[in-house]
Amino acid sequence: MFQNKNLKPSEIAAINAFAISLLVGVFALWITRQWSTALLSFLILFWISYGLILYFTNRFIYSRIKLIYKLISQTKATKREELFYKSVLPEKGLEEVSKEVSDWAEQKKDEVARLQQNEQYRKEFLQNLSHELKTPIFAIQGYVDTLLSGAMEKEELAKKFLNNTSRNIDRLVSLVDDLDEISKLESGEQKLYKTNFIIQELIHEVYETLSLKASEKEIRLTIKKGSESPLTVNADKEKIRMVLTNLVDNAIKYGKQGGHVFFSSYETDDGDILIEISDDGHGIAEEHLTRIFERFYRTDLARTRKVGGSGLGLAICKHIIDAHEKIIRVRSTIDVGTTFGFLLDRKK
Repeated sequence: MFQNKNLKPSEIAAINAFAISLLVGVFALWITRQWSTALLSFLILFWISYGLILYFTNRFIYSRIKLIYKLISQTKATKREELFYKSVLPEKGLEEVSKEVSDWAEQKKDEVARLQQNEQYRKEFLQNLSHELKTPIFAIQGYVDTLLSGAMEKEELAKKFLNNTSRNIDRLVSLVDDLDEISKLESGEQKLYKTNFIIQELIHEVYETLSLKASEKEIRLTIKKGSESPLTVNADKEKIRMVLTNLVDNAIKYGKQGGHVFFSSYETDDGDILIEISDDGHGIAEEHLTRIFERFYRTDLARTRKVGGSGLGLAICKHIIDAHEKIIRVRSTIDVGTTFGFLLDRKK
């Protein structure tokens, strides 16, 4: 039994030509009572009708398919391609064309959903950026206006306002620097300079840099058992320093008083080195974990702004690890703590 939806134009033409010719042949046999005349009429009419039906079917189907491809294609065909499509496409079953159109529609649906999601992220990013910029700018403006209004005459008050102004300027500079860093990483302008170095030595350097901040909360660096042996990685040392600085700084910020920052490193079966920075602090709710690496994304707006920071640290970490063609992940449980882990190449 014929599967009509899978027939080619030549098959459609043959079936219709056969049906027409058979009817005419039977009619000729009934009129003339001669088999030879009926058979000749059948053959002549079959080939004539087959040729005409095939020609007009091809013309009809090709014109429709050409219109469909004009609607869904993003490239303009050359004359050679036009000739190729004209010769090849009519041989395609309409089922194949229908599938291609369905695939195209599904692709466009996914693109629209992705664009809508990106638009939402863009709006959130602009809102957060606007807030991050306005906060220090308005603070600076307020302190300067107050000083110009007469507070400069009071030396102690003027010094306090100038110190506050300086801190807000530092915050603004830090924000601009972080935005510049992300822009360079995204555009590929920031090149990697990979060298071999011992990751344990770098983590100690980073912790020493942040030791004053850690001492204020009596937080200590603890290297987990089994991670003491030196592991040499191949990466951009200064970029990884930036990653570790951001992760350790966050662990200190959100760690509990008298808590620990845990460092661990492991060799994977794939030949990579897994680096993990953990804390025993507040933790991050599960609904935030999929978006934690977005620029300015806040898990707790009031708490995050209170402890400071540009809100770009984790986004920078992800861009740096992406540039190394590796992955960075996060695990967290409320009131248990948070662990950030990323992979690096073993020494070359």
